[in-house]
Amino acid sequence: MAVVSSLGANNVMVILDNHISKPGWCCSSSDGNGFFGDKYFNPDLWIKGPTQMATIFNGVSNVVGMSLRNELRGPRQNVHAKGAEAVHSANSDVLVILSGLSYDKDLSFLRNQQVNLTFTGKLVFEMHWYGFSDGQAWLSGNPNQVCGRVVDNMMRLSGFLLDQGWPLLVSEFGMDLRGTNVNDNRYINCFLATVAELDLDWALWTLVGSYYLREGVIGLNEVYGVLDWNWCDNRNSSFLQRISAVQSPFRGIS
Repeated sequence: MAVVSSLGANNVMVILDNHISKPGWCCSSSDGNGFFGDKYFNPDLWIKGPTQMATIFNGVSNVVGMSLRNELRGPRQNVHAKGAEAVHSANSDVLVILSGLSYDKDLSFLRNQQVNLTFTGKLVFEMHWYGFSDGQAWLSGNPNQVCGRVVDNMMRLSGFLLDQGWPLLVSEFGMDLRGTNVNDNRYINCFLATVAELDLDWALWTLVGSYYLREGVIGLNEVYGVLDWNWCDNRNSSFLQRISAVQSPFRGIS
């Protein structure tokens, strides 16, 4: 908690993100969020986790939100929001962030009926959007046509919430910063244009340059990382210049 609190001295806002139910890489079939969630994920026990985190950081002013679950998917994903009420009860100051289904891409279950909660004015929805979210479409298709199709699909699955007046956060996006992935290179043009047009808030995956251990590999290089393998220099300085264009709001308060 001391580290998080110290970030506040530099006006760094923190969102707590409950990624997985057990130590390990977050996004495998056995991380507790997906197809085998019954093995690692007990809903009643899980609620104790975010509740405890919300309690610990109650009163820490730069902790502004809590994301309840990462990239739900598979037959055991559901639309229940019990964790939202638990977090609110433990810490009434933080924003409560609800993720979509199917790897955090699909919030369409909210189109005709919103979640029923006892609190108002602090609910945020989140989505993830990568180049690989649409397979290799960017590699094989006309980039302008693919962009149109992908954006239309994003608006159908999650972007419609903006039209309904709800806050929507792109809580993960990123690309292979080596510059050699054609699919990612084309995707990022469309992504940045859409973020600018819709004035979306976003969070970049990821800062880290490498891992002590990931999926059995020691010192694995994170090619999506802003920092290089040694964590000393920027991996791709031109990319940082590009995203700086969408760091400031494009619209005023309406």
